[in-house]
Amino acid sequence: MATETTTQVRATRAASAPVALRTLGLTKRYGERLAVDHLDLEIRQGEVFGFLGPNGAGKTTTIRMALGLIRPTDGSVQVLGRDVASDRAEILPKVGALVEQPALYLYLSGRDNLRAIANTLGGVSERRIDEVLELVALKGRDDDRVKTYSLGMKQRLGVAMALLHDPDLLILDEPANGLDPAGIVEMRDLLRQLAAQGKTVFVSSHVLTEVRQICDRVAILSKGKLVTVADIDTLVGSHGAFRVTFEPGRATEALAAAKRQPWGASARLEADGVLVVTAPDGHGRELNLFLVNAGFAPETIAPYSEDLEAVFLRLTGESSGDTSR
Repeated sequence: MATETTTQVRATRAASAPVALRTLGLTKRYGERLAVDHLDLEIRQGEVFGFLGPNGAGKTTTIRMALGLIRPTDGSVQVLGRDVASDRAEILPKVGALVEQPALYLYLSGRDNLRAIANTLGGVSERRIDEVLELVALKGRDDDRVKTYSLGMKQRLGVAMALLHDPDLLILDEPANGLDPAGIVEMRDLLRQLAAQGKTVFVSSHVLTEVRQICDRVAILSKGKLVTVADIDTLVGSHGAFRVTFEPGRATEALAAAKRQPWGASARLEADGVLVVTAPDGHGRELNLFLVNAGFAPETIAPYSEDLEAVFLRLTGESSGDTSR
């Protein structure tokens, strides 16, 4: 029996959970430019939801509307079942957010930065400050001035600020932006920990490998329009395709044989010489039988999993480049 992944388990649980964030026909126009075009989204409580799109897709604009920082031209946003436009004062205490770079007092310590935010929020104890410092792995550096922090530490301090009031929904705009590989891993581990605690995390990111590792579902936005919403496994799944390896010199001939079949028209060789082909009726055993009968006994056959970056580029029509904003 196949074992469900942690992502699949969380996705299954989230499917029946109440909606944490919903956009209904959400639209933002700047003059003649349509930044967000009638966006309909539902993010359920307890899931980690990735928000992807190329440069200028409208991700940050959507986040700003969700937080009530800018007004939609049309449509609406609901957070935890309430309308942001009419109930913003009641909703925002339940939402934590990090939009772009955190605003930090560089001459103060990390702890004093949190105290400054705590004083503004009210009702945040010193014990809670200790808890979030522990959570973002800044205990031991909390009395150091922020100007001595690495970029990754500053980003984690920004997340700590967003978590001070123990929000139900956390909205993060490019939390890994500008981080080195070690900082990206630290941010990934933090978001996983928050998900394990049952937080709803809505994360805009262009670090696609990280999105695949932490998100249950993703939405892809292009030119303000929603391209697709899907769980990660479905998005990058094999869809009946397989990777097939052969002994040296046989892959090209096997490719030609597969392409002569109605089901093999899209077959191709990857750069490493591996044959990628859709199986007859989507079944690996039928593909193996065909290849053996055709004289091309495979060395290995495995389900093909498309790279998330390739999916992204295919769906958005982008050829390369930055996917932020």
